[in-house]
Amino acid sequence: MAKLPTIANAIFEINPNAQFNVSEENIDNINWLNGTNPISKSDIEAKQAELQIAYDNAEYQRKRKDDFRHSLSVAEQLDKLYHDIENDTLDTSGEFFTARKTIKDKYPKE
Repeated sequence: MAKLPTIANAIFEINPNAQFNVSEENIDNINWLNGTNPISKSDIEAKQAELQIAYDNAEYQRKRKDDFRHSLSVAEQLDKLYHDIENDTLDTSGEFFTARKTIKDKYPKE
């Protein structure tokens, strides 16, 4: 799942081995360390924009995850799944399927 993009996220996407520090999340306050080749501000900003798009596009996933976590515990989900197996309702009529589908319908893929 995508993360809210920071300058550090963008730099590590471009160069996973980069060594640097950045203060106050300000692109003008990047210190490149241990011989790391500096990455241009425009490349960092372009990568941040790309990561922001990925983050925005994954909003439905974050909402689903929150709803799954808060509406049904793992134990409750497993209990529903067990009962569906026991009742031979491992299809669209089962409790497990309908509980999860309700959340997926609430937050559809865009």
